[in-house]
Amino acid sequence: MSIFAVNHLCRELLRDHAFRAAMKADPAKALAPLDLTEAERGALLAGDVGLLFRMGANAFLMNYLPRFEVCGLNAESYNQRMRAVKVDEIGQPVA
Repeated sequence: MSIFAVNHLCRELLRDHAFRAAMKADPAKALAPLDLTEAERGALLAGDVGLLFRMGANAFLMNYLPRFEVCGLNAESYNQRMRAVKVDEIGQPVA
């Protein structure tokens, strides 16, 4: 699927308390039934928000990952990884 599934699951972390608990307990198991590509799944499990952002994930929605401390992320690690992404003059990621 497209990166839409990543954006959707980030939003679900806010809305769905059971999904949030499942992501905190066992992210791999919680992600298993979702329609994610292997690259998306791997980046989520690694907490690689920089890669997800370069793939097109919404940075605002991804903020729910560290907010609820899932995928090994907290505010500090999220900020470090996002600041490492090079962007152009309008904020779009560049290679």
